[in-house]
Amino acid sequence: MIIGRQEELRSIKEAYESKYSEFVAVYGRRRVGKTFLVREAFDYQFTFQHAGLAKEGMKKQLAAFKNSLVEAGLTGCDTPKDWLEAFNGLKALIRSSRKKKKVIFLDETAWTDTPKSGFMSALENFWNNWASARKDVLLIICASATSWIIKKVFKNKGGLHNRVTYKISLSPFTLKECEQYAQMRGLRLNRYQIVNLYMVMGGVALYWSLLDRRYSAVQNIDALFFNPKAKLKGEFDELYDSLFKNPEPYKEIIYALGKNNKGLTRQELIDGGTVKDNGAITLKLKELEECGFIIKAPDFPKTKKNTIYKLVDNYTIFYFKYIQDNEDVEGFWSSAGGGQSIRSWCGLAFERVCLQHVSQIKRALGFPMVATRQHAWRSDPAKLEEGESGVQIDLLIDRNDNIINLCEMKWAGDEYVIDKKYDAELRHKSDVFARQTGTRKAIHLTMVTTFGVKHNIYYDDFQSQVTMDQLFD
Repeated sequence: MIIGRQEELRSIKEAYESKYSEFVAVYGRRRVGKTFLVREAFDYQFTFQHAGLAKEGMKKQLAAFKNSLVEAGLTGCDTPKDWLEAFNGLKALIRSSRKKKKVIFLDETAWTDTPKSGFMSALENFWNNWASARKDVLLIICASATSWIIKKVFKNKGGLHNRVTYKISLSPFTLKECEQYAQMRGLRLNRYQIVNLYMVMGGVALYWSLLDRRYSAVQNIDALFFNPKAKLKGEFDELYDSLFKNPEPYKEIIYALGKNNKGLTRQELIDGGTVKDNGAITLKLKELEECGFIIKAPDFPKTKKNTIYKLVDNYTIFYFKYIQDNEDVEGFWSSAGGGQSIRSWCGLAFERVCLQHVSQIKRALGFPMVATRQHAWRSDPAKLEEGESGVQIDLLIDRNDNIINLCEMKWAGDEYVIDKKYDAELRHKSDVFARQTGTRKAIHLTMVTTFGVKHNIYYDDFQSQVTMDQLFD
């Protein structure tokens, strides 16, 4: 059973029912469910399917491709000497098929494209000179290596330029979809526990599939990450190594952003010395954004120069904070309890969950159809008054109906209490923002919390609130 993915399934169905041959590219973060989606969409029935081999050379890739041709029903074929010959075998298989639409599924295509193998030119030849000239071929390529699919397919300067007819980017599950998946699996989790797990794992389908319904959320986190035989031991390196053929420059960006919870601009990444401006940092940032590891939040008013990049991959944040130094400490998470370190991390992690659910926040506030822009903002130190502290706002929703929602995101185990000190801080943020930006729009202070805000003398100082339950809408 497929949870969510309705838009993606519609695109696949549309491609299948087309009167012409179609070229579909499915891409996204490792473990997000790309292969499962394609297989389920076609009930595991393909004219031909093949998956590239991880970290193997051309010779073994060709041998594996030949085996896939044999399994699909092609007889009398030898191991091809090159990729042009391999695709000739695929053409023969397609010609012999009596199916109305021949569905060809090439999985983990980036692994197949080994250096100097000629795979891409053979793929170009297969599609441009043969498959696209027919009306009965549906070619689906799938890859976790987002950098590969962007560079080699979407931005191809050769024969594949603008040849992909459907681009399907598969995102992690939302909170609502995680809840549906948990219910389907018989996991007895309330929404507070689901958010806790989401702060650790995000909406990565495979991670959720590893949860044991006999365990609590805390016990499951220990089983996945904290013991010598943890189910996801070594996941960090495997994750980035699978996504990028040369992962180290991407890891440098991730490490730099992981050390700065408030985010960094492109120039700050370069000035920090860890990330070198080799002329490709902009592309690497875009690729990390495409994978869902980072988000970019333009400054207000929108200026490209001051765009802030933030690490939002839940697992990666959790890895930096706890896993990398404690992965062999059995029961670490159970014993960590409710210490100050955990509470501080929960605040940051919940903030990231909110940034991943801005559309749900908009819906809860009652303006889902109003055109908006999402921003982050930092005060200009040169414009602060004497003795005035600086301000950072992680989420501003700039609306076309003349309102700006200044969002404060707070994690708590009960109703959140606004005290005198925090009330003064909220007023200060709003005042500094209004003065330095000169905006004429109305500023609405918006609280996004787990269980709402406790009614007290400061309750009326904000205009709207969103609760955890509304993030599941």
